[in-house]
Amino acid sequence: MSDQNRLGVFKTYKLYVGGKFPRSESGRVYEVTDSKGQWLANAPQSSRKDARDAVVAARKAFGGWSGATAYNRGQVLYRVAEMLEGRKEQFVREVAASEGLSKSKAAAAVDAAIDRWVWYAGWTDKIGQIAGGANPVAGPFFNLSTPEPTGVVAVLAPQKSSFLGLVSVIAPVIATGNTAVVVASADAPLPALSLGEVLATSDVPGGVVNILSGATAEIAAPLAAHQDVNAIDLTGADAVLAKELEIAAADNLKRVLRPQPVDADGTSDSEDWSASPGTHRLTAFLETKTVWHPTGALGAAGSSY
Repeated sequence: MSDQNRLGVFKTYKLYVGGKFPRSESGRVYEVTDSKGQWLANAPQSSRKDARDAVVAARKAFGGWSGATAYNRGQVLYRVAEMLEGRKEQFVREVAASEGLSKSKAAAAVDAAIDRWVWYAGWTDKIGQIAGGANPVAGPFFNLSTPEPTGVVAVLAPQKSSFLGLVSVIAPVIATGNTAVVVASADAPLPALSLGEVLATSDVPGGVVNILSGATAEIAAPLAAHQDVNAIDLTGADAVLAKELEIAAADNLKRVLRPQPVDADGTSDSEDWSASPGTHRLTAFLETKTVWHPTGALGAAGSSY
């Protein structure tokens, strides 16, 4: 059969929850268009039930992921970069269409996103050295502070940077041992949904990252109020929504990462995602555990160990 007579096979985009690819519980989809208004695909429109299911999956995966060695988590994150490298062309197409970029600019964004995975893979077994340490105390004790993951983190991905910004908010959350429920960009969810396919084949345990698409406010509200969500990243929320979510998050004392100052259109995508990420997102969702260990009585000659 010639290509002229062949019907194209359109891709079915699905959610990524618990290592599986369900359709939205509600059965709803919405049209995703490019910068010129041309139809690209139908994306699942997540419901409150989908959000709750994602939290259950993230909590189930937390014990194993947080208990893995930092070195092992680094290997897994590096594997994600490897798999993305092999599917680079697909993501260049999706990012170009989603963000209205030229092919060269989309390729630069995808390359930067892959490099970002490698960056955070290298930090998994090093963040403890800068976020913890031995504390001087006046007494016969060792006093050691060590960072530990917060738990389940709800992440509102940037609205404009559909892939580089997305990776920049997901990778540091899981690098430090947390699990994530990610709300993709409402207008440009396709790279995020395709990322789920990469994560599923990259040794990332099911439930460590869960990806939802749909209306940000509709999905974020139950996540902010959920009693089993320990923290929330408000990057993808506008000023009004961020305030509402922060109030809801206070009910169980969630950690909250506030968005950057908003742009004129009310979104908070003023952050330069191509800049060096630093370590502030790594430490944003860490708790500090301090342990006191006796060393013995202090004598005239000093400590007795």
